[in-house]
Amino acid sequence: MPSLAADLPSVLNGLRIVQTSRSKDKVSIGRRFQKLAAARPDAPFLKFLGTEISYGEANRRANRFAEVLKARGVERGDTVGICMGNRTEVLLAILGAVKVGASVGLLNHHQRGEVLDHSQKILESKLVLVGAECAEAVQSVPRENWIGELVAVSSEVDLPFRDFTAGHRPEELADLTWLEDELATLGDDVGDVNPPEADETVGTETAYYIFTSGTTGLPKASTMSHYRWNKAMAGFGLSGVRLKKGDVLLSPLPMYHNNALTVALGCVLAAGACLAIEEHFSASKFWDQARAAGATAAIYIGEICRYLLNQEPGPGDRDHSIRVMTGNGLRPEIWDEFRERFGVGRICEFYAASECNIAFVNAFNVPRTTGYCPMDFAIVDYDPETGEPRRGDDGRLRKVGKGETGLLISGISDSQPFDGYTDAEATEKKIVRDAFRDGDAWFVSGDLMLDQGLKHASFVDRLGDTFRWKGENVATTEVEAAISARPEVDQAVVYGVAVPDADGKAGMAAIRLHDKSDFDGAALAEHLRDSLPSYAVPLFIRLSKELEHTSTYKSRKTELREQAFDTQAFDDPLYVLSKEKGYVPFYDGAENDVVAGTV
Repeated sequence: MPSLAADLPSVLNGLRIVQTSRSKDKVSIGRRFQKLAAARPDAPFLKFLGTEISYGEANRRANRFAEVLKARGVERGDTVGICMGNRTEVLLAILGAVKVGASVGLLNHHQRGEVLDHSQKILESKLVLVGAECAEAVQSVPRENWIGELVAVSSEVDLPFRDFTAGHRPEELADLTWLEDELATLGDDVGDVNPPEADETVGTETAYYIFTSGTTGLPKASTMSHYRWNKAMAGFGLSGVRLKKGDVLLSPLPMYHNNALTVALGCVLAAGACLAIEEHFSASKFWDQARAAGATAAIYIGEICRYLLNQEPGPGDRDHSIRVMTGNGLRPEIWDEFRERFGVGRICEFYAASECNIAFVNAFNVPRTTGYCPMDFAIVDYDPETGEPRRGDDGRLRKVGKGETGLLISGISDSQPFDGYTDAEATEKKIVRDAFRDGDAWFVSGDLMLDQGLKHASFVDRLGDTFRWKGENVATTEVEAAISARPEVDQAVVYGVAVPDADGKAGMAAIRLHDKSDFDGAALAEHLRDSLPSYAVPLFIRLSKELEHTSTYKSRKTELREQAFDTQAFDDPLYVLSKEKGYVPFYDGAENDVVAGTV
């Protein structure tokens, strides 16, 4: 409580901004960054693999990026696509784009082929910046399919995780314009003056698009306005995490993940602190990376905390300077164990979603909760079969009581707008109207929350065809399509199942083979690893003679989820994913080996 008392002005200031800011205010990421650069030009802003740049230098370089974008036709209101791994240039590209009033479309560089093609077409980018290390992903989409000019970006430093050498220009991208060549043509004084668009941008304009899986099986692009980002910066940064100017926040998450782009960057810019990014998350190297960066804070997703606890205890567990960690998905049963083992003084758990217009933040350091939400929300009764809010005899929704679990919905208003998706139909499907009175409108989160009272809640589960695994949303129909592409497969149903001591749901598929076809576990695993991101590859395969359907021809996933891998509940052959051999026969304890990563 003493620390909270000392931070109370920051907490109250954050809550004030959240509740009083308006969407037409002149707030933007670029404007916030420019003010910090002017006030603290020599303060460190970004660390990456032993390199460091200051706010002033980052602002100057972002302005030069912006100049190149403008020279190639990018204007206020356009979209700049970015397909790049974590490195210094990806932050500079994001800042450069928003500084000219453009929106940034963050492409998942793990995607390939049809899925990546779908995503980039949604963006309709004027220009796409592609990292040289992402040549394989870019080549998986026919060149003629890309919308907008492709401009390649090399790396200033070696990227050891990708075995990529600094300055390398892959042959597959040899025909493209290279950003560094364009920057080299600019005069030395270019970048000293900020683009005027950053000061003119208003909150209603789109800052960036984050892709989130939907029930259609292909990604949807959720919209993040500058207004929402500014409120997130205040809520997470000022009220929740409360960094100081001298802090360094470690983020091993990809920049296309909203936890990195909104929460981590927002917390850093709220305080004028420093952001340290890594190529990727490594459980075995995490604390070494924290020490190397001088990190005093870090961001996680629930799986990260689990993976860290699964490491053998060692002297480095407390040999670090991290005093606060923020993220979502830390399970209540490991909360205390995690804090005690690693000596983290405060955990700022939160609840948020890319498209959701509210957030919960554990601003008051209450154990095992996603925290407090000062905005308009309700937790309501729902139909577990459809996942939809349930209406009573009077046609209205019913709020659950304290201690009960229900479906989270959030009010839509001028002060709490729902930015939605690029697809208007998909946006409308997420809204329930006339919920409590005529004319009201509420965003349906698709998440189950436990009402803890006093505007606090804890996350319980996620509904619908999308489930979360390793911090990523997995769309079941996308995985079903990949499985069904195999010639031996007649039908496939994919669903998430709970695994003991794991966050999220592990992917499982019930498959019906064509008559007289044999199951080849190694070939199926190879196909799925080539077709899907690693987190979307099912961990369990069940071979079923028949797959039942409802009267509306929807798969009976409820029964399949409940049976999961309980071999006493069914006689179907069951397989588990092995790193070396593909799908192998299920054995006692395989689900525990999956969580531990030893199978």
